[in-house]
Amino acid sequence: MATCKIKKGDTVKVIAGKDKDKEGKVLSVDAKNGKVVVEGINMLTKHTKPNAANPQGGIITVEGPIDISNVMYLHNGQATRIAFKFEDGKKVRVAVKTGEVIG
Repeated sequence: MATCKIKKGDTVKVIAGKDKDKEGKVLSVDAKNGKVVVEGINMLTKHTKPNAANPQGGIITVEGPIDISNVMYLHNGQATRIAFKFEDGKKVRVAVKTGEVIG
């Protein structure tokens, strides 16, 4: 698989699926399987047994993974693709729409 262009902490917009047009922060990236977990997106219902963190147990909602192809990087409020360039001998991510380096 190609280099993963979305990283943990990026703000992304969902472009396909039940949560289309929603935005959120990337919590984790699974580059091997091409999945990302985005804050508040693809909420799943889980039944849990009582444990130290949740002594009552019960039903909780958690974010589920979605395919990385269904999200797009948000740069200054605009969804854009990401390219790689070499600047001063370093490989940097660049927003295709604006041409600005992503920090």
